[in-house]
Amino acid sequence: MQSVVAELVALLAEVAPRLARIAAFIAVGVFAANVAVAFGLIRYVAGLAGWLTRPANLPDEVGTAILTTAASTTAGYATLAEYRESGLLDDRATLVAVTINTFFGFVQHVFTYYVPVMIPILGVETGTVYVSARAGIALAITVTGVLAGGVLLSERNVDRSALAEVDASGPDADDRTSRERVREAGAKSWSTLRRIVPRLAVVYTLVIGLVTNVDVAALTSVAEPITGVLGLPGAAVPVIAVYTLDTTAGAVTLAGTAEGIFTVRTAVASLLIGGILSFAVSTFRRSIPFQYGIWGAEFGTKVIAVNTALKLVFISLTVGLLLAPVW
Repeated sequence: MQSVVAELVALLAEVAPRLARIAAFIAVGVFAANVAVAFGLIRYVAGLAGWLTRPANLPDEVGTAILTTAASTTAGYATLAEYRESGLLDDRATLVAVTINTFFGFVQHVFTYYVPVMIPILGVETGTVYVSARAGIALAITVTGVLAGGVLLSERNVDRSALAEVDASGPDADDRTSRERVREAGAKSWSTLRRIVPRLAVVYTLVIGLVTNVDVAALTSVAEPITGVLGLPGAAVPVIAVYTLDTTAGAVTLAGTAEGIFTVRTAVASLLIGGILSFAVSTFRRSIPFQYGIWGAEFGTKVIAVNTALKLVFISLTVGLLLAPVW
């Protein structure tokens, strides 16, 4: 009994900081977005985002949420969730918007992780090629979303009258004081937090508990036959295996191999293959808690399925391009 209690306490101690951090991001991001809406700033940002959303048959305001993702993934997704729940976007339009989101979600990680962490570990040449490959994959998915919206979406998928419910018209016809606008933005933000954070807490706890008690390392056993078929050096197996569980540790493992074992192309391909195999782990650790917390289980599963499928396709194409014998 005591051991069970100790494990539960340890689990909650691991979950609490993550939950506090994600809740803080959501609170700050959603409140800032609501304040921007209350003061009419959304009109100006939306105009800049039109080039992205109009070809996809989405309202300019959706472009604002997408661009917000470059600064805060949680804020961008939470805003899209508000648009879906208000009826502005149906499920198909929301999936298109989420797909377009991909590159902008990647951008923030360029400055917070890829440039300051991965490039120094991998070296300038290999690191730059790796980051460029990841950027190209994300951009390809975003372009796919824009093209899909142009083909699959119409006025039937967007209810522009619902914009009134999200207060996107700006302050010109609004006689509220600044304090009243900020107070209402706070109330809307609190409503969003009450809906998302409890659900996020439950899912995070369940998922972290599962990952802690299941031997996820066994998932990497498929790495060896894959590297053999692709002609990668034997040293790629431990790199892929470690990268599957932790991206930074995988990069360190690759950097620690003897000089001359990997070329730039085989090094980057090995890391990308590790990225493919890591989906099983990252889905449980991050995607399910985050997406279920934002969208709920049913629609969150659809978002995860679309994101994962597109990433698998474009990462596989990139690996094929890197290892093509014509080089």
